[in-house]
Amino acid sequence: MSKVGIIMGSNSDLPIMQQAIDILHEFGIETDVDIVSAHRTPEKLFDYAKNAHLNNISVIIAGAGGAAHLPGMVAAISPLPVIGVPVKSRNSIDGWDSILSILQMPAGVPVATVALDGAQNAGILAAQIMGASNKNIQSKIIQFKEKLKLKVSNAAKELKK
Repeated sequence: MSKVGIIMGSNSDLPIMQQAIDILHEFGIETDVDIVSAHRTPEKLFDYAKNAHLNNISVIIAGAGGAAHLPGMVAAISPLPVIGVPVKSRNSIDGWDSILSILQMPAGVPVATVALDGAQNAGILAAQIMGASNKNIQSKIIQFKEKLKLKVSNAAKELKK
C-alpha cells in the first residue's frame, strides 16, 4: 500500500505533527516521517518533493511555523496533493504568519490548508484522499465518522440526564 509523507520544518513541530501520524496509523496507513526545512535544507526539500511520488507516497502533509514556506514549496515541485499544517511556533505572530503563508498560494499551486496546529485533520484528509481509490481505507473512515456521531449522541444523552 502507498503511504503518506509527513514532513516538518524542524523537530519542534513533531508534537503537533504526531497527531497526523497517530490518526493515520489508526486507519492502518503507513507514514514516512522526516524533517525537511525549506530554509535550512533546500536541496533536501527539492529532492523530497521531486521524488516523493516515486517513493510510494500518495499524499504529503507538510507542517511548518513562522514563514511556513515548506508546504507551498513542496506543492510547487511535487505532482502529489499537499496538505499544509500551520504550526504556532515560538517566533510566530499568534500563528497568523504560518496560516497566511500556507493559505495564500498563487493559482496553479494548491495547498489544502487545515487549522492552526490541526495535524489530526490533515491526517484524516490524507486518509480520505487515499480512501477515494481504496475501499478498505474508505471503510475505516466511515467507521471513524460513525464513532464521532455516536460520541456526540452519547454526550447529548448524558447532558439530558
